[in-house]
Amino acid sequence: MRIGIDGRYIQDHFPGIGRYTYCLCQALAGLGGDHTLVIFCNHSLRNTRYDLSAFDTFENVELVEVNAPTVYLQEHVFIPRELSRHSVDLFHSPYYIRPYVVPCPTVVTIHDLIPLRYPLSSRWTSLAFGLTTRLALLTARRIVAVSRATRDDLVSFYHVPSHKIAVVPEAADPHYRLLPPEAVADVRRRYSLPERFALHVGVNKPHKNLVRLVEAVGRVARQEDVYLVLAGRRDPLYGEERQAVSRMGIEERVIFRDDVPEADLPALYNAAEMFVFPSLWEGFGLPVVEAMACGRPVICSSVSAMPEAAGDAARLVDPLDVQALALAIGTVWSNESLRQEMQEKSLKQAARFSWGRTAEETLHVYFEALGR
Repeated sequence: MRIGIDGRYIQDHFPGIGRYTYCLCQALAGLGGDHTLVIFCNHSLRNTRYDLSAFDTFENVELVEVNAPTVYLQEHVFIPRELSRHSVDLFHSPYYIRPYVVPCPTVVTIHDLIPLRYPLSSRWTSLAFGLTTRLALLTARRIVAVSRATRDDLVSFYHVPSHKIAVVPEAADPHYRLLPPEAVADVRRRYSLPERFALHVGVNKPHKNLVRLVEAVGRVARQEDVYLVLAGRRDPLYGEERQAVSRMGIEERVIFRDDVPEADLPALYNAAEMFVFPSLWEGFGLPVVEAMACGRPVICSSVSAMPEAAGDAARLVDPLDVQALALAIGTVWSNESLRQEMQEKSLKQAARFSWGRTAEETLHVYFEALGR
């Protein structure tokens, strides 16, 4: 079986989708068997996170250069042409924006429907999301949802038959693990971080709920010497969390570290006293699992897919309740024995997810799509 995978999303503009695609391809290649991966890529797209040349070590992987950017009309011509040229039996798109008329059965991964719950910045953008998602769902033979929460949203919003959807969770990259003290000290020095801090990793979009997180830290800071590090890509369309920092008068307590390189994230997680992720909605909540794989105590939201990712290892809170979030942060911050207990639970919970298992379940979806 020749499996085509759209690897053009392995690039800096799609950090989450890129991580999913890269890790899935590596795990599928590592399974062996009689399948061949044909990964379509575009080396002209900025990619500082992942080494595509690593696939050269796999005999069952072919890298095919496609001169088409993502989310452009060219892909509707170039990708189908290359699928035919390379005799691909099945095409897997990790993103809902993809060529919709192709010469073989398709599988699409849907990570979340957050834009339907938290509408995008313009009416045109929201309409485009709805149309392209519907096209992706209608033209796919099978759909991969990364959580039960995303599956339920697909059924609720688009009335997709549940038997067409396979729930296949993500996992933390193996690089996310407990690290030696010298690696942690190095990242702490290079990013000028305090000895103890709470960490959030993610873009600053409104559904990440950073304003309430800042407000909660402001309340805790009245009694505890707490610091918060906000790491992740900054979207210039939003900045309410920075305004909240000024309003709360806690400029010295909140540290912004934009666009931390992928290679530094495991050490950054390791350096944190705890990880806090009060998102209003997530398709899976991969940072929760990454933090747990690094042994961090986790506080996260009690809604959408985050309880699936966190299991019983995290403190779950109502993301709309600032006082509850502040209480959870203060409790974990001040209780060393509790942090130790949560660290042990985090490592056990993270071990329940693996890219090997994800690859095996995804391969099964491919066979189902081909009727095998």
